[in-house]
Amino acid sequence: MSGDVLIVLLLALIVFLAFLVVYQQFAFTKGIRKELKQAGEKLEKILGTDSDEKLTVFTDHKELTELAAQINELLLDRQRMKAEYRRQKLASKKMLANISHDIKTPLTVILGYLEMMRLEQGKGAGAADATLEKVEAKAKQVSELISQFFTLAKLEAGDMKLEEERLEIGELCRENVLGFYDVLSQKGYEVELSIPDEKIFVRGDRNAVERILYNLLSNAIRYGGDGKYLGIDLRKEGGTVLIDVIDKGQGISGEAAEHVFDRLYTGEDSRNREIKGNGLGLTIARNLARQMGGDITLSSQPGVRTVFEVTLKFDETIQ
Repeated sequence: MSGDVLIVLLLALIVFLAFLVVYQQFAFTKGIRKELKQAGEKLEKILGTDSDEKLTVFTDHKELTELAAQINELLLDRQRMKAEYRRQKLASKKMLANISHDIKTPLTVILGYLEMMRLEQGKGAGAADATLEKVEAKAKQVSELISQFFTLAKLEAGDMKLEEERLEIGELCRENVLGFYDVLSQKGYEVELSIPDEKIFVRGDRNAVERILYNLLSNAIRYGGDGKYLGIDLRKEGGTVLIDVIDKGQGISGEAAEHVFDRLYTGEDSRNREIKGNGLGLTIARNLARQMGGDITLSSQPGVRTVFEVTLKFDETIQ
């Protein structure tokens, strides 16, 4: 066999091998295109029907499998966002319904009292004065509800600026408990304060800290009245200060424990005539604590001990 023939055969073999490679690439590309088209149609169907279905791809191609996994992660994020949107939408509807009820009820009472005052004009000043006091009390209740609602709205929108200062937290705890002295005395509460003699300082906004304490104390009295007990445990751990507000009432368990910090969430029997609850207090308290770099958590053993624990930043400044 001559050299020319060998060269021709070798060239023919090279061309044949090149053809095989091109054909395999063409078949591979065609298969990829087909599988991509199927995956695209499936994804379009999922998005078009707002389905929670995942993208399933039957292929041996590693790249397609990885792409499908990444798409499914995005679909899962989309599903979470939809669930959160539905939850927020439901919460907003419930919030508006509760606000409408909580404002409408005292306003109806106010209108009733005003009608009574009109009818009692000829009965003397005493009757009118008593009715006027009731009108004033109800008006204050509406004003407080509206104030708390807008406070929460500003907090959640990030429009409320808190000023940090050095606060002696032990004295603030004592003062806030003293503010409930009349209610606690009338109801025969046992009050136990575990506050160190040494001064403990925190960094925070005075009004915010006082509001947190007020909201938690009023909540303990409102929900924990069965136990006739109110406790404050103040201590320092590392760079944080912990304040436990304790009651021994009916407690909070199950679904209630999961939603107790939700806006406008109230227990069925939470309406105390002396300290009205509107479901905003705990939400505002936690928002304030978090804006100051702290938090509020709940632990409850129904009928035994319920604790709302506040964490605040310890002030290490030496003065």
